[in-house]
Amino acid sequence: MTAFDDAGPVVARLDEPRGDHTRFAVLADPHVSTREEGTSKLFEHTLDHLEAAVADIGRRDVDAVLSPGDLTKDGEPWNYDAVDRALSELDVPFYAVPGNHDVPKTRDEHDPLSVDGFADRYGPGELPYHVEVGSLDVIGLNTAGTADRLYESHEGRVTEATLDWLGETLAETETPVVLLHHNLPAVSDQIDAHREIESEMVEIPAMVDADPLAETLADGGAQLLLSGHYHLPATGEYHGLREIAAPTTCSFPQSYLLCETTPAGTTIRLVPIADEVGLETAHARRTDDSATAKGLTAIAAARLASFPLVNE
Repeated sequence: MTAFDDAGPVVARLDEPRGDHTRFAVLADPHVSTREEGTSKLFEHTLDHLEAAVADIGRRDVDAVLSPGDLTKDGEPWNYDAVDRALSELDVPFYAVPGNHDVPKTRDEHDPLSVDGFADRYGPGELPYHVEVGSLDVIGLNTAGTADRLYESHEGRVTEATLDWLGETLAETETPVVLLHHNLPAVSDQIDAHREIESEMVEIPAMVDADPLAETLADGGAQLLLSGHYHLPATGEYHGLREIAAPTTCSFPQSYLLCETTPAGTTIRLVPIADEVGLETAHARRTDDSATAKGLTAIAAARLASFPLVNE
């Protein structure tokens, strides 16, 4: 078996994107914390989980690693330093977009990393951006905030300027894959629907005014959206756009996505980065943490039991 075939269960088989052989990993929401413990994120194990993911990715022959953000607990400089040490073991490009925990908040008691600083440190130096990964056009969008908007919110939004840039950029690409932190309604509505089962779940910050973004993406022929945020594997289709939400490395089901594009389409696999005891421990801790964490754990377990989520 190849380094792809033995990686883990198939999450999705997609007709698009298709192209020359390209393999990449999606590493989401590690929330690295080196000074805290507890919660469903298992803070005391977050760095270990990230290091395990990086080590596993290192033997998968990937062209790049993509991340939809939330690299640290709340943007602490010492946690970014720990992330950097872990990522230094990669020998391929790493391209991230900021998550809601990556953008500064005025209530921060530490010296936060600016959005521009994040773009320099974990991307090509700008946001939004367009980079080539193998045969794919990867487009990174900032849905989490800039200095003049959303710093005090965990919701997602894109600016008019970003939409204008996006429309122009999509027109120049052949196989656009879009990386963003927040989810479109086809995924976020699944979380809201679970409140019929777990009524005490709190409302999780979602994308605000998603339609202009979705319409721009659809008009420009975006072939795949890769997101994070909810810490579980999921998929949805909105305005004809296929979205795959990546699981987190920090809490159940501690894992990342391994994606392979060929002339026949794209296959996505889930790669666990904890052993059975670790997964069972994370499941128990996340279930006991809060009504919201319990609900998200139930959704994650249901999705895992339903693989593949898409089989085109």
